[in-house]
Amino acid sequence: MAQLLASDRAAQAKIVLPQDPTPQELYAAQELRDYLDLMSSAVFEIVRGPVEDAQIALGRAALDFVQADESLGEDGFLIETQQGVIAIWGGKRGLIYGVYELLEQMGCRFFTATCEKVPCETELPAPELHIRQKPVLEYRDHNYYEFAQNPRFAVKARINGQFPPIKEKFGGHMSYTWFVHTFEQLVPTEVYGQSHPEYFAMYDGKRKVLKHQSQLCLSNPEVLKIAIESARAALRAHPETRIISISQNDFMPGCQCPACLKIDEEEGSPAGLLLRFVNAVAQALEEEFPEVIFDTLAYQYTRPVPRITHPRHNVCVRLCSIECCFAHPFETCDDDRSLTRPDGSKSSFINDLREWGAFHDRLYIWDYTTCFAHYPAPFPNWRTLQPNMRAFVKNNVKGVFEQANGAKKGGVDFNELRAYVISKLLWDADTDVQRHIQEFTDYYYGAAGPYVREYIDALCDKAEREDIHVGFNDSTDTPLYSEEMLDLLDGIMDKAERAVRGDALRLWRIGKARLSVRYVRMKNNAMLKNQLDPEQVNQFFTDWRAYGLSRIDEWVSMQTTHRALLKNVWRGTEFYPYWNEEGEEEF
Repeated sequence: MAQLLASDRAAQAKIVLPQDPTPQELYAAQELRDYLDLMSSAVFEIVRGPVEDAQIALGRAALDFVQADESLGEDGFLIETQQGVIAIWGGKRGLIYGVYELLEQMGCRFFTATCEKVPCETELPAPELHIRQKPVLEYRDHNYYEFAQNPRFAVKARINGQFPPIKEKFGGHMSYTWFVHTFEQLVPTEVYGQSHPEYFAMYDGKRKVLKHQSQLCLSNPEVLKIAIESARAALRAHPETRIISISQNDFMPGCQCPACLKIDEEEGSPAGLLLRFVNAVAQALEEEFPEVIFDTLAYQYTRPVPRITHPRHNVCVRLCSIECCFAHPFETCDDDRSLTRPDGSKSSFINDLREWGAFHDRLYIWDYTTCFAHYPAPFPNWRTLQPNMRAFVKNNVKGVFEQANGAKKGGVDFNELRAYVISKLLWDADTDVQRHIQEFTDYYYGAAGPYVREYIDALCDKAEREDIHVGFNDSTDTPLYSEEMLDLLDGIMDKAERAVRGDALRLWRIGKARLSVRYVRMKNNAMLKNQLDPEQVNQFFTDWRAYGLSRIDEWVSMQTTHRALLKNVWRGTEFYPYWNEEGEEEF
């Protein structure tokens, strides 16, 4: 290999593709060319075979230098420097990931969709690389807004799940038909509620039929027949589907009719009856849709592992951590928010994770990364992200969805950094998190970077030192947000602002981050002290809009959150239920 890829604005190598490149091979080459051009101010060419000396060979053009490894699947890749050639080979997404890995090895960083670090090198050296990567997680997803709105950035972050709509030319993604809580799609209340109330769950001796809220009576064979045909129709309408969700609604426990309760008792968990139902749907549709995974939830009342029924090979169980504390690692946290099984015994999340991991070979996770009731609140999960991801991988997990602040215009609480770190962990649970945090904060926040890290450490130190547990939906009336703590965080951010006073971009970013403490202080003053400063409230919401932000609460608009503050209630959902969509903006 030539020692330099570029010298004095002249390219010393070409990017080589096969004669008939796939869309993914062509896109990978174009991305590599564009970044090499930007780094070196040279003009790189893309050519189509054969490979000569001093080249970068991609995809099938690399096979004279590396051996195809089908075990790498769609996401894995190889990078080898051989015989004067940098060869990159991989699956349809893996090849693109391999190009980004090469660029990262050369100093590029893809921090956000609008913040990338690209070195400027008049002499661009060719790296000597021998890399093989394949992620443990076949499904990697979160719903931070930048990724959903910028699918090409999601590819750079190696996200492949439902939320970023990644086109096939960019490698595609594992697309869902129906994402979650799908009993309403399977057996619609509007179609069957009045004529067949027996299809829906029984509570206190009565069938309850409410749209999106009622569970199904899963022991009723007619319900199964209808569900199979509903799922069949959905899959035919969406042939691109890789996963379809057959999962309980987000309300109420399971059906309490005698037939359903009998099976719950046999199985030791309502998950057994649910799995019998999902297995039957998966078996009925497997021949027509052999590549589709049938996804269900181990969520709240279905979280404990059943005694008898195992998932079929084409069924995925998604275990949810919604009851957990996120300020301490799952494996060591002493806040045991246990569930009760039908026999009265208790079941902790970490125990359920271990049992499901041993019980099933395609276990997915639904995890939580923010406070959904109060999106701006500083969330002290920075030191738990890695140990929890390692616990998932150790227990045979094959896919993770990290539910985040999904507001359509983003949020605060350093969510850009959190999204970056989570993306790195989804690819490699053993990645160097501290290095990623330092690189991001030093570049994104400039001279304020050390103070951002000090802020994060102060928040996590308090949660650890005082053993403060933090759930996914807690109010801000917690010792974590004491007056002393808010003053400390504000003081750190004062130093951060002074450090970037002459840097307009970084000063703007620090100002945005400061909205976190401003919100908590304003909310707590109103709720806990009955103190509401109209000018302070007006300025906060004016600034919130000025930063282009929208929701402050998962389920209601910014305007409704404002009204809740004025009415002295914790959330707009207390007087304006989220399932009533009148007047509410989109997510």
